Amino acid sequence: MNHPLRPSAAPSRGRHRRTGEAGSAVSAWFLVLCAASLAAADEPLRANPFNDPFERATSATAACPVPRGPAYSESQMRAEAHSRIERGTTCWLSGLCSEPNAYRYDARVAQGVVAALRGDAELDRAASIWVIVQRRIVYLQGCVASPQQARRAEAIAAAVPEVERVIPSLSAPGEAPLYPLQSDTAR
Repeated sequence: MNHPLRPSAAPSRGRHRRTGEAGSAVSAWFLVLCAASLAAADEPLRANPFNDPFERATSATAACPVPRGPAYSESQMRAEAHSRIERGTTCWLSGLCSEPNAYRYDARVAQGVVAALRGDAELDRAASIWVIVQRRIVYLQGCVASPQQARRAEAIAAAVPEVERVIPSLSAPGEAPLYPLQSDTAR
């Protein structure tokens, strides 16, 4: 029998076809996921429920929109709690972390990144940057004077001991913010 989306020269072997109970289970699971994500869209956000480090490192640009920071709905918090336990412990079990949980590094990583960014005269004079740290991953959010300054901030943060990765969301003049805004917390 030919598949309706395949040319007749390529007969179906039936391997990729979902039928019976398996197909129904997959369809039902898909519907549950869609419903859960729609429900989460209506839930209010809770600001920083996991107490992730979130600090302003520099404040030279008064017009720079304030980032929302870490925020989750109740259903997102439940899902995130499970994955945080899993990811945090995996780091230690794989030998990549000396601490039994990767999130234990976050406060001291944040202190180091904030101090390093404040110690750079150019950034301190011309940028507004907030730092979020989750599992040794540093998120830089805010405004810089140029793309070169964004790369400079990223390099400075990456040089701090125990930083695994840096994800910059830094806007140059004329660009829209590349991060969720504080005004988005209420949804």
